[in-house]
This record gives sequence, C-alpha cells and structure tokens, in this order.
Amino acid sequence: MILKIVQLGTPVLREKARPLSVEEIRSPGVQQLIEWMRETMRDAPGVGLAAPQVGLPLQLAVIEDRAELLETISPARLAELSRKPAPFQVLVNPRIEPAGEQVEFHEGCLSFPGYTALVPRAFAVRVECLNHRGEPVTFRAEGWHARIVQHEVDHLLGAIYIDRMRARTLTTVENWNRYGNARGAAPSGRGSE
Repeated sequence: MILKIVQLGTPVLREKARPLSVEEIRSPGVQQLIEWMRETMRDAPGVGLAAPQVGLPLQLAVIEDRAELLETISPARLAELSRKPAPFQVLVNPRIEPAGEQVEFHEGCLSFPGYTALVPRAFAVRVECLNHRGEPVTFRAEGWHARIVQHEVDHLLGAIYIDRMRARTLTTVENWNRYGNARGAAPSGRGSE
C-alpha cells in the first residue's frame, strides 16, 4: 500500500515523535507500517521516509539508496557526494552523534517537493537505534548515507531541512537543474529524500 506523504505545514511534521517500545516494534501493525513505508519511499521515489511524513508521530524511519537511483549521476559527482548504494534499513528510536567535518550539499524532501537548498551536515555519524525486530544496532554512516540518516532523524525531532539550510540557496529543482552549473556545481540527483 502506498501511503499519503504529508506536506510542509502539516502539524505532525513539527512535533517531536514518540519512541516505540520493543513490543510495539514487533507488533503486526508496526511491521505492516514498515513495509508500507518502504513501498511509499520507493514509489516516490526517495531514499528515506520518516513516520511523521506519513502522518504518524513515531520515532521510525526507513532508508534505502538503491543503485538504480544512482545510474543517472556521473561517477565524478557520486565521488564528490561520497554517495553509493545503501541497503534498506529501519531506524527506530535513533540517536546520532556527529563524527566528522561538516559538508554542504543540496537536499530535497518528499514533504516539500520541488525545492532544494544547500544544507550543512556532518560527513559521518555514529548511529544507535533499534532495528525492525526491536534489537539494538550501532553503525557508522558516512557521506550521503550519513546525510540521509541526519535528514530522517531531523524529521523525528520535528525539524525539516529548511531549518538548517543556507537560506539564500533555496530554489526550485527546475531552476537548480537549469542554473546550478552556472554556480560551479552540479545537481545532486534526487536529493536526500
């Protein structure tokens, strides 16, 4: 089932999501929600989706940067972004710790479609969360994968990339594709979502 992605201005996007218990994570309802969020993310298409984006104030996000999304991006641009395929992941009750310098790249969001802006984020993060079975998981994400994680965790805290963006860089995706190269940079593909 493809879920409706709520748009900027919907109150749930500005609320701090509540944590899930292990029992809730393992429940048939949350397991079904995870699958529907995966389908919705892929259909969009995007590389991450947080539960608040489908109207639910839960600390749950799904992430996946599929190889087919990278096919139209040049190898040089992929290297610049430190972007490579990331497997499907479920992050429940995530906590992140920045680990590395800040880098700036353009991001977009499924809840604010058609726009992009430069957003500073840590190049790497250490992540502690529960997985889809409610088991503790710790991992390090780098490059674009780290950007996706940070973007989705922001959603769980009631923040959107526009809260962190370089304000004067906000533009439509159409104009970014039209004029981005004139500023000495190339579009980054589908953005962070």
